[in-house]
Amino acid sequence: MDVIRRRYRSNEWKRRDKAARFPQTCRRFAGDGRAGRLQPGVRRATAPSPHGYPIDPSATVPPTAPPTVEATVIPLPTERPYGQVSLVKTEDRAAGIQQAIDLLEVNPVKGKSLFVKPNLNSADPFPGSTHPGALLALAAQLEAMGAGQLTVGDRSGMGNTGAVMRAIGIDQMAKELGWRTLNFDELSAEDWQLVQPEASHWANGFALPRPVLQAEGLVQTCCLKTHRYGGHFTLSLKNSVGLAAKRVPGQAYNYMSELHNSPHQRRMIAEINLAYQPDLVLMDAMEAFVDGGPARGTKVAPGVVLASRDRVALDAVGVAILRYFGTTRAVTQGSIFEQDQIARAIDLGLGAASPTDIELITADQASAEFARPIRELLFS
Repeated sequence: MDVIRRRYRSNEWKRRDKAARFPQTCRRFAGDGRAGRLQPGVRRATAPSPHGYPIDPSATVPPTAPPTVEATVIPLPTERPYGQVSLVKTEDRAAGIQQAIDLLEVNPVKGKSLFVKPNLNSADPFPGSTHPGALLALAAQLEAMGAGQLTVGDRSGMGNTGAVMRAIGIDQMAKELGWRTLNFDELSAEDWQLVQPEASHWANGFALPRPVLQAEGLVQTCCLKTHRYGGHFTLSLKNSVGLAAKRVPGQAYNYMSELHNSPHQRRMIAEINLAYQPDLVLMDAMEAFVDGGPARGTKVAPGVVLASRDRVALDAVGVAILRYFGTTRAVTQGSIFEQDQIARAIDLGLGAASPTDIELITADQASAEFARPIRELLFS
């Protein structure tokens, strides 16, 4: 049964209006148009290579010699995060983001300098990449919650990361609002840490940026979409792939080639998530791709924003929303909790283990009515 939190104070989030505080920035980046224009050096998604994933034509052959550097071993979690997921049906993205976060009734970011991980896989417009307005609203909410310095960063899989960040408007927003940015393509070999989860499907682990692992807190914002190159869907668990190195400078080994050529790709996606525990995850599902993806696909408009601290619960709800609107055969097969990404994440203790572990939190009738069939799909 959906939980309706009437304690939400609508006047409070209406007063905390980021547009009133940063009017020029919000007007410049709130629309989709900016994200749709490509800068020099940026290319849109291309047709898949014969090997399935169009990251780099020179990286289609699986590597045969994994690095021999000793990896940091990550133990399995001893406790699962609690499976609360807030859901807000809205026509106002910024207000929905504020409300979704407030409904969780926690403040895990106060006093922390945060690394913020958006979805910058390509320069394609939302939901191909994070909507600029979503990032602005999220940053405003984190600031209102007392967070410290924000650093926004990523590694683009389908384009030059620096060019993608400029096309989406990240650099300009950071300049105007005082964020720091981190382009993973520019990190040195010393900036990467090789990690190896216990019982992993990775040949010899994967590499993550030390500045991310050393951050006081981490907040992730993901999209809702299918993934035609083997992931099946790309939500919060899959968004973590952007944290992992394609290559570490000075090494020939291609981690992404290993991932995308492996029959265990979706399990390996889940295993990356063992390396960190997010303080907060936001899912912008104002629009979604129900097939195609990750850059372009068939678009629907759920008109919802979700937030959670549990990536498994959040992704399970996201898959239920995709099924509600009609999606690919791969995403509709079996139960939601049998999907490879989610099943492996459950095995690793990353979050909710069943539909009964998930608490859908809503604050109004429209949200509750939307959540009701989504809850039913979790059990199907």
